[in-house]
Amino acid sequence: MSNVNNEVLLIVFVALTGAAVLMQACVLLALYISVRKTAKLVEEQMSEVRSTVLPAVSDARNFIARVGPKLDSVATDLAEVSRTLRIQGVELQISASEVLERVRRQSSRLDAMFSDVLDTVDRAGTVVTEVVNMPLRQLSGIAAFAKAAISSLRSGNGARQGQPTHSAADKDLFV
Repeated sequence: MSNVNNEVLLIVFVALTGAAVLMQACVLLALYISVRKTAKLVEEQMSEVRSTVLPAVSDARNFIARVGPKLDSVATDLAEVSRTLRIQGVELQISASEVLERVRRQSSRLDAMFSDVLDTVDRAGTVVTEVVNMPLRQLSGIAAFAKAAISSLRSGNGARQGQPTHSAADKDLFV
């Protein structure tokens, strides 16, 4: 009996093992079907992506191929413009320095000329003042003499005793 028991047990284990293998086959079949569906969906999505992205990538590649040489040309032109502007800036600075130096020299020259003119006008004014004042003083002296003479002739007795014969203002008069 123990032999029968072992055989029954062996059959049960073989049946359970067969059922487990069959269940694994079903699970693997279900996994295969779901992976296949997913692969189809991914393939459809990829074809959609390719149909939209590839033209954009192609257009971008064509654009870069078209614009690349122009960008190189623009960069070269900008470098040339920059170099030219730098040279012209230096030339402008040199020219401005020269103009300022000339203006400074001319200003100094004009200052010297105006100073000379003003000094000459001042000397001429001094000479004119002396020339005009000298005869006026002389006339003033003559008028003082005439007044003194007339007053002494009117009074009849000559020079008065308490009155001075000359004033301090008459020091430059020759009469």
